[in-house]
Amino acid sequence: MTLDGKRVVIVEDNKGLRDGFELLINASGKHHVVNTHESAERALEALELDRPEIVLMDVNLPGMNGIKCTNEIKKIKPKTEILIITVFENSTLVFDALCAGASGYLTKNSSPLEILNAIDSAAFGGAPMSQHIARMVVDSFKKNNKTPLTVRETDILTLLSNGKSYATIADNLNISKETVKSHIKRIYEKLQVNSKEDAIEIAKKQKFI
Repeated sequence: MTLDGKRVVIVEDNKGLRDGFELLINASGKHHVVNTHESAERALEALELDRPEIVLMDVNLPGMNGIKCTNEIKKIKPKTEILIITVFENSTLVFDALCAGASGYLTKNSSPLEILNAIDSAAFGGAPMSQHIARMVVDSFKKNNKTPLTVRETDILTLLSNGKSYATIADNLNISKETVKSHIKRIYEKLQVNSKEDAIEIAKKQKFI
């Protein structure tokens, strides 16, 4: 570890990923993993002892989720930089994470170099995001702000347009399949359509998605 290396904590419930991130960061020689945790609750309990400067935070944790944990950490240690690293790619989670105080948002399929660069960037006050996530954020500002759809409905219709199934959408958004169906029913009502294809076509034409 270099003299300016940061104290890193990893919060990830998948042991294989947790160990992999730890090995990657420690092997870089730039920063040092001081602890790893499988849940948000354990990370918060050890916060004063760990004194992390950077946290790699999963979203879909058992118990308290990563976004809530991010918010709690920032209340206690506002100078801690938190990087969300998750399999989820949707605008609601990105904005929720940033509003909670996250410094950046990466997907777990990011390359080792991208992860290390993101940690370096956060260490110097940057706000790293994977290219796909950054594009999604930019595109969200191009959408028609007069859309009748809620943020959640927009996310669901966007995932539908990408060919995702109801079950996959439910998993991605951490909601039930029945909730997805309820949202889709309201989307059809608002757009005055009776099919997924028509809803997607109108939403794209009107720049709702």
